[in-house]
Amino acid sequence: MFTLTRRSALLGAAASLSGCSAISTLNAATEALDTYDLRPVAGSTSGPRRARTLLVARPQAPATLSTDRILVRSDAASISYLPDARWTDELPEVIQSLLILSISATGRVSYVGRTDAGPVPDKALLVRIDAFDVSVAADGRFMAQVDMDLTVVNDQDQRIIASRRFLQTAQASNDTPAEIVAAFQRVIEDVLPTMSDWTLRQV
Repeated sequence: MFTLTRRSALLGAAASLSGCSAISTLNAATEALDTYDLRPVAGSTSGPRRARTLLVARPQAPATLSTDRILVRSDAASISYLPDARWTDELPEVIQSLLILSISATGRVSYVGRTDAGPVPDKALLVRIDAFDVSVAADGRFMAQVDMDLTVVNDQDQRIIASRRFLQTAQASNDTPAEIVAAFQRVIEDVLPTMSDWTLRQV
């Protein structure tokens, strides 16, 4: 009887510890992370104005990038996420918003928005994100790298008008989230206006 009672007490204690462990894990998973955003940069305001509508599709991205976490590549086969930091939204939505705001700020098309709302478009912009991560070089440098493919499609017949790859990198001074995000912002400031201007030439 003593053995059974003692065993029951031990099991109860173990269950209690297991419950505490599960609660600790749950609490850790719901801890708030520092949130970072990227600022849009307008494309060129000089150029022809067209009474056209352009819709930007939600970018396609691999599962490792379809998240609000900041991806880190220590080598070709190893990935992780920057601890204690995240984007304001899942990365495809962040990129979609940046493109819409950059193109819209030029004032060179009548309407630009998302494909899930808005008027019937004249053209659609398809986006594929192949890389948007921090790589750790052999010499210890941290490089923010962006690799995206843009395709403009005629909405009426789904004909591909043009495609172009955009690849850009910038070095972060250290591995803190603020410096890494600053490196991504430098990439965006360099490549986003070019992406917008190229898209507008196809519209």
